[in-house]
Amino acid sequence: MLKRVVITGLGALTPLGNTVKSFWQNIIAGKSGAATITHFDSTLFRTRFACELKGFNPAEFLDRADIKRTDPFTQYALVASDEAIADSGFDFNSMDPFDVGVIWGSGQGGMETFEEQVRDYTLGDGHPRFSPFFVPKLITNMASGMISIRNGYMGINYTTVSACATSNTAIMDAFNYIRLGKAKIIVTGGSEAPITPASFGGFSSMKAMSARNDDPEAASRPFDVDRDGFIMGEGAGALVLEEYEHAVKRGAHIYGEVRGAAMTADAYHMTATHPEGIGAAKGMQLALDEAGVSITDIDYLNMHATSTHVGDLSELNAVQRLTHGEKNNIMISATKSMTGHLLGAAGAIEAIICLLAMRDQVVPPTINTTLLDPAVPDTMNIVLKESINHPINLTMSNTFGFGGHNGIVVFGKV
Repeated sequence: MLKRVVITGLGALTPLGNTVKSFWQNIIAGKSGAATITHFDSTLFRTRFACELKGFNPAEFLDRADIKRTDPFTQYALVASDEAIADSGFDFNSMDPFDVGVIWGSGQGGMETFEEQVRDYTLGDGHPRFSPFFVPKLITNMASGMISIRNGYMGINYTTVSACATSNTAIMDAFNYIRLGKAKIIVTGGSEAPITPASFGGFSSMKAMSARNDDPEAASRPFDVDRDGFIMGEGAGALVLEEYEHAVKRGAHIYGEVRGAAMTADAYHMTATHPEGIGAAKGMQLALDEAGVSITDIDYLNMHATSTHVGDLSELNAVQRLTHGEKNNIMISATKSMTGHLLGAAGAIEAIICLLAMRDQVVPPTINTTLLDPAVPDTMNIVLKESINHPINLTMSNTFGFGGHNGIVVFGKV
């Protein structure tokens, strides 16, 4: 018999706050995390702003040795997972270490490390003076490895990569391993540190990012007729997934239950979602089927919506396929309007939003959207400008990634 899986700990390091509490307060208040880039000189770039972390100093959380041997994406993972583990309230030392695992995601891994090392070599005298930490800092699986090393977790341990669907994939895999009885607890989520010249330059040359440099805070505007692309974000989201009976036995605080999850592929384009949302719709339906519910049972849908012309509408088309274009009571918001797009960490951050929305019975807003695209169906209940109170028992989180990856997770109250 499959086990039930619940969430007992949360951790967040985001452009809107360096803890879950501060992050959630700013989400509910409808704040934007966007500002002019400080990580590097972006004067000559098409886009010169991003959603960076604010006031984050890794030395406040990690010792010098860990900072020296890790890329920022791993540092973000360690800080967020520390908060989630503490929040879970469990003494992991009392468990068999092989019952506790880590499944972590990152879309790009150690981009800053890669750029620095290659630049130094190129500008040098030809001698290969690479750091002995170059490869360990660069490789994408190092975040999951370092979380396990830091805490002594010896169970299942690996990294998922599916572009912007990455951390939903990680959550889904953690869900499956626990319900199959292969682990009691898994720390999962995703981290990303993509605000670097090469990463930024690549996305900019694709014209995927907004160029609204005169007003960064209002640049991400999903579904708006005047939207012109996404804002890059950085940070990490962490969740402690736990077998339900194990959590109940120890009296854990439970945020919610993973009810269903699914992945599909668009098999359509390297970077664009299918305009009719065929793959996304199938993924949502499979996740709903596993949860034993229908689309109209969902009270709150956190959409992937990044503020691109094709992407926003294709996702709405996918929802329309499931609702058959009929009026419904699903409340929708696109919180990337506030956080920016955290790429491989997006799903984890948005899972946290779904769980806290369910806890507090409040739907966070989509900010900056002033005039809906005429192509947006009038059956969609998109929450704009301000949060609203609303009964929430079931939530769904959508993530879609380059390569056509669709990852969907359904969360419910216990």
